[in-house]
Amino acid sequence: MKLCRIPRQGCVLLWALLTQLALCRSSVFAGDGTKACKLSTETLSERDVLNRLEPLAHKNFTKEIKDKEESYTYVFQLCGDAGGVPGAGVIQRNPKAKEKLTVIGLYNSTQAIGGSDWVMLIYRNGDVYDTHCNQEARKAIIMISCSKNKDVGELEVILEDRDRQNDCFYLFELDSSAVCPPVQSRLSAGSIILIIGFCLVAVYLIGGFLYQRLIVGAKGMEQFPNYAFWVEVGNLTADGCDFVCRSRNREEAPAYRGVTTDALEEEPEERDDHLLPM
Repeated sequence: MKLCRIPRQGCVLLWALLTQLALCRSSVFAGDGTKACKLSTETLSERDVLNRLEPLAHKNFTKEIKDKEESYTYVFQLCGDAGGVPGAGVIQRNPKAKEKLTVIGLYNSTQAIGGSDWVMLIYRNGDVYDTHCNQEARKAIIMISCSKNKDVGELEVILEDRDRQNDCFYLFELDSSAVCPPVQSRLSAGSIILIIGFCLVAVYLIGGFLYQRLIVGAKGMEQFPNYAFWVEVGNLTADGCDFVCRSRNREEAPAYRGVTTDALEEEPEERDDHLLPM
């Protein structure tokens, strides 16, 4: 009995098509990310805050707490089934009683509040308290703070505030670089232009030096690229500076010759012969 009546080439194409469809389907479900969270009040601002947490999606964060004789394990997942529990965003397990599992908050009842370098995520509608807080539903608050030194830190359990009549909550902390503000460049346009100019000058000098030395075979100062041109530029610059900045007169004044004292004391000979009578 033949399992596949289609020609062999057709079977290969069919299997390839089915495999591609399976991969596409899995990528669609895996790519939901923060979109799987259902906000209590759907607003654009809260959805933008959730989108900042996209790098943390599909990750389970676990923390074990020991309190005297009891110990609890907390599991948190962003917009996903924490510990494999459908719909649970945060759960609490008691290792001694495997059947004892408490859902602290659901990700289909989410509230997201964000600042410049922090995000506060709230999961509501968890399991109700037995005797505390007027038997209201549990609530988890996850404070995610900026930490530039680590992609994702460890989940920290801060407290369980249940010594009140209502509005009790579990508080968790998590450090991540996902909520850090983008680093802005501190270089101005002028600085960038200067850096580019220095780089071009360095390339010109190094490249010209290597060319003159290795290709042309120049020695000494002749290894400097375009040496004759820059010498001429230097001479012209010096002449221009001398012409503009020097204060002395360009035209040489005639030499001054002083009169000797002998010439001053010599009296001209008086000739008054013409005054005598003939």
